[in-house]
Amino acid sequence: MPDLTSDLERAIDPWLQHMTWRRDYARWRERRINQELYQDERLEMIAGAAGPLAGMRLLDLGAGMGGFAVAAALRGARVAASEYNPAYCAIVRLRAERHGLSLPIFNAAGEALPFPDASFDTVVAWDVIEHVQSPTEMLAEIARVLRPGGHCLLTAINRRAWVDPHYHIRGINWLPRPLAEAIIARRGRAKAGAAFRDMQRLSEMHYFHYGQFVRLCERHGFKVKDLRQEQLRRGELRSPKPSRRAARAALRALGLEGLAYRAQRRWYVGMFELDLEKL
Repeated sequence: MPDLTSDLERAIDPWLQHMTWRRDYARWRERRINQELYQDERLEMIAGAAGPLAGMRLLDLGAGMGGFAVAAALRGARVAASEYNPAYCAIVRLRAERHGLSLPIFNAAGEALPFPDASFDTVVAWDVIEHVQSPTEMLAEIARVLRPGGHCLLTAINRRAWVDPHYHIRGINWLPRPLAEAIIARRGRAKAGAAFRDMQRLSEMHYFHYGQFVRLCERHGFKVKDLRQEQLRRGELRSPKPSRRAARAALRALGLEGLAYRAQRRWYVGMFELDLEKL
């Protein structure tokens, strides 16, 4: 009987070595090895935006190491995983096999998806659009493969993010890109020498202002909702720290919670989490 967990660890570890500077590296690595166990929040987002997962035709675009794809399949979704990196495709296959799943996996770019029109009820693209060659072509392909009324849940990085989500350095996005990349290299956080080969340098990635990205999505026929703002509207958005909960309660009492959220989204937050509904 093959030891699929050991095989999975051996396949994943070379893709983690550029992040050994993280203080929480051991915990972060464990979450990569067992990604499918940490997907509850995003599974709930899908259910809230697009309905029950059981029987849902779902495309995980840019599936990465397959944690979400496997978790969604275990919840009964009919999942197809599309991933540009061939080594990641092999990792997704190993992760699926660990759970006895036969998951369809496609080695493809987000700008050229190998699926017929209206193939899916839902598309997810977590941490993907910043790395593609053409965000507008990727959005066009998502619109093409979604059925009318279908949903795409995706993330996009804030150009004004105070703590960069990729390099974890404060203020780096407020600097000219050549200076920012020099600081990244000096701090030992560049991906030079890592297994990645393209669209990984800060100057190569696509970051967006919120309104700019919303307008781009609308041009491709989507109605855009901010998933966190929707949670706030329903009273479901939770802050992990007591100090933040107290501050939010005070703002709510003054009728300023929504305004404060929009200001944070514009000037500070690391990424936008959005629901795009195909009209």
